Amino acid sequence: MAEPRRGYVRGMPRWNHALAGIGVAAAVTAAVADPHPAGAAATQTWPAFVLVAGLLLVGLVAAEDRLFAAAGDRLAAAAPSGLALFAGVTVLVSVVTAVLNLDTSVAFLAPVLVHAARRRKEDAGLLLSLCLLMSNAASLLLPGSNLTNLIVLAGRHVSGNTFLSRMVLPWLGAVVATAAVVAVAGRRELRRRAPTQRGATRPRIGTGLPAVVAVVAAVLALGDPAPAVAAVAAVAVTIEMLRRRIAPATVVETLDLPVLLGLFGIAVALGAVGRSWSVPTQALQHLDTWATAGFGALATVVFNNLPAAALLSARPPAHPFALLIGLDIGPNLFVTGSLAWVLWLKSSRAAGGEPQLWATVRLGLVAAPLALVAAVGALTVVHQ
Repeated sequence: MAEPRRGYVRGMPRWNHALAGIGVAAAVTAAVADPHPAGAAATQTWPAFVLVAGLLLVGLVAAEDRLFAAAGDRLAAAAPSGLALFAGVTVLVSVVTAVLNLDTSVAFLAPVLVHAARRRKEDAGLLLSLCLLMSNAASLLLPGSNLTNLIVLAGRHVSGNTFLSRMVLPWLGAVVATAAVVAVAGRRELRRRAPTQRGATRPRIGTGLPAVVAVVAAVLALGDPAPAVAAVAAVAVTIEMLRRRIAPATVVETLDLPVLLGLFGIAVALGAVGRSWSVPTQALQHLDTWATAGFGALATVVFNNLPAAALLSARPPAHPFALLIGLDIGPNLFVTGSLAWVLWLKSSRAAGGEPQLWATVRLGLVAAPLALVAAVGALTVVHQ
């Protein structure tokens, strides 16, 4: 079994550099054409990308301390059946996504699930599909759970506690609906009782757990947690590099700066377009809560969720939380929806797993609409 923390970003295809070039060119073009809206778009979007960079690094440190692997081992050992393991993984992925961002969840938990399935001598395909779909669906709970949350709510000064109170019921609805679809699809596998190999990974005492606790506190307490999370990540990674537990090259690979830079540039360009061209945001003003969520979901398939968030929130949307539901759950409709799909494929394959891409797409086509209905229905209850 390959260590979950190593290799999941190796062999990066050259498309990431092409994406960086496209993003930089798009942002520069937007700035030259009209500096003011481009600057406003950059101001809106940069905290989100700083936050995800910090969360990925905290996730790297936590993985280095074997926190995720230990959790996976204990889940595999404690679960008396496939159904119990499935329920435990649902909770684990939902919590890690909410606290450490969906990209961190798929990048570091997918290898853990491969490890847990191997301990039970089972195929990891169903658990990997659950990991990806649940990471997108469960990214509604906190502002830092998904970059789109930060982009759409930039400038609104919504605290973590306020966001939590608004989105806890929609989050729960999306989680339950998504888990139910995957469970029904894999019902035969979940009935099996598989033997679990003895032995378990022991977590290491290091900076991982304190870093995770500090990040949770920052996300819950601060309206703009990005600088604090980045600072925590910088300190934790620096300590681990000084201890020679993490190599600088691993940090660079984990951040995957070409992809972040490319998506940032595209988001800035589309945010500038949205400020200069009012048609997308005006269209949203005439949609109700349900239609706003559906519009946002389809936009993720066309543009990817991050650029779509910048485009559709260039001007304050009438129903921002409904838009977030669409932007967060919509990526489950197709592989173009979010960066999480790419990270999921790379991390799963690097760990020796075989992610079932098209089977997951088919599951997502069923799960996403049901999760949207559950989440928006719960949102309307909260707002009554």
